[in-house]
Amino acid sequence: MGRTVLVTGAARHLGGRMARVLSSETTFDRVIGVDVVPPRQDLGGAEFIRADIRNPVIAKIINAADVDTVVHMGVIATPMQAGGRATMKDINVIGTMQLLAACQKSTSVRRLIVKSTASVYGSGPRDPAMFTEDTAPQHPPTSGWAKDSVEVEGYVRGFARRCPDVAVSILRFANIIGPDIDTPMTSYFSLPVIPTVLGYDARLQFVHEDDQLEITRIVAIADDPVTGVYNIAGPGVLSLSQAVRRLGRPSVALPRTLLGAAGRSLGSTGLADFSTEQVRFLTYGRAIDTSRVEQELGFAASWTTADAFADFARGHNVTPLIAPEVLVEAQQRLSAALGGAGRVIPSGLRVASHA
Repeated sequence: MGRTVLVTGAARHLGGRMARVLSSETTFDRVIGVDVVPPRQDLGGAEFIRADIRNPVIAKIINAADVDTVVHMGVIATPMQAGGRATMKDINVIGTMQLLAACQKSTSVRRLIVKSTASVYGSGPRDPAMFTEDTAPQHPPTSGWAKDSVEVEGYVRGFARRCPDVAVSILRFANIIGPDIDTPMTSYFSLPVIPTVLGYDARLQFVHEDDQLEITRIVAIADDPVTGVYNIAGPGVLSLSQAVRRLGRPSVALPRTLLGAAGRSLGSTGLADFSTEQVRFLTYGRAIDTSRVEQELGFAASWTTADAFADFARGHNVTPLIAPEVLVEAQQRLSAALGGAGRVIPSGLRVASHA
């Protein structure tokens, strides 16, 4: 008999694309996408079942279809998507717990793949240069999506201990970005004026949405079941100032205590996230080591961090409001006027000391 895969979060962009990608794989005879609302995008050869993973009915679906692989893409990143923070946490944490309970009761499930985030490492001044999968967070997240993801991973690890016959994979992605996906980071970089943190220049990594789908596909169809935690990011790092300059958008440096309030007033889409955790990320940044996924699974992202960011800008039509060369010249003139208080490197980036 062929295999059956169930994809949660199928009504959202990445979940819907994942269901469509897997439906073209000969590995699976049946692909089922589930979500609380119907998808607006084409799921290809996948079928859609309207279901809430917080409801025990998800167990009936898994059992009736003899699902052997579950791809959990149903974690929500912003309260706006869920209709409020309480609902968001309910979907993320309670929904995951109910899904895991359904998998534990099932006699057919043999693989569980969970989409997680590098945000579980937190952000702070004592962070290492690169987080490996085994690095303990120095500044664990205390709120929002990042905290939800920490709880989700905890429940998933508990499930793995109770069900050793199920291969459990946790994929920790850097900020996913691309031409079609809308996330708090794409909304942030689409603002007409981009607020930054005075005195800091965060290090950023991105992973292209196509690479996110590809590594998930690889894990789902692998002949030998994949277990463990894997960091995934595009090669290279961008500083926040470099990213802003590449967009040609003006920025305003604000004290960290004011960034949240000011950022929310600038966010016209309602998706821009200026929560406590996001502000910490924009202050300190984060970089993750991807050696494990390269060595164990042979996966290297096709898109570098810089290329993924450029593709996002093209796809979202984030056109320069100010030519990049004008911004560089203005930075150089300002640095000269201040008597060299900052150091200007060849790229034109002014490096300020961290407070």
